[in-house]
Amino acid sequence: MDDKEKQEIDMEEVEEQEVEVQDEVEVLDAPEPSTEAKLTEMTDRYQRALAEFDNYRKRTVKEMAARYDDGVRAACEALLPVLDNFQRALQAQPDKEDSFYKGVAMISGQLHGAMGGLGVKEIELFPGEQFNPNFHNAVAHVEDDNFGQNEVAEVLQTGYIHKEKVLRYSMVKVAN
Repeated sequence: MDDKEKQEIDMEEVEEQEVEVQDEVEVLDAPEPSTEAKLTEMTDRYQRALAEFDNYRKRTVKEMAARYDDGVRAACEALLPVLDNFQRALQAQPDKEDSFYKGVAMISGQLHGAMGGLGVKEIELFPGEQFNPNFHNAVAHVEDDNFGQNEVAEVLQTGYIHKEKVLRYSMVKVAN
């Protein structure tokens, strides 16, 4: 065999191999139906996992904020009797110009300010306002013509609220 015949045989073999390779490429380019189904399933699972994680993150943030608020409420509830005692001490002192009275008033104001900074507010209530069981606790009833039906006659103890939740209800006398 001469070189020319050799080249022709080699060329025929190369052409046959090219045809085989092209057939294999076509087979690889066409995905199997099961592969597409697997891809769809995996994409769906991935999206569900992302959504689940996002919901978990949001729920955790909300729970942490609620725990913080519960802690603030518990601490402030423990301080309310101290605040009441400061108010009683101020009411018991007749001399408002006394330095001791002024010192107690400053400490009371400071405690009020600290609780206000935490979001605690007094439930504002004045005699003559309508009794509201959502914020007031009636501990006494009184017959008084100066007040209408179910009006607050006297505030016995101030109530407090923190972020729309009552820490302590106002104790009041209600007129009938």
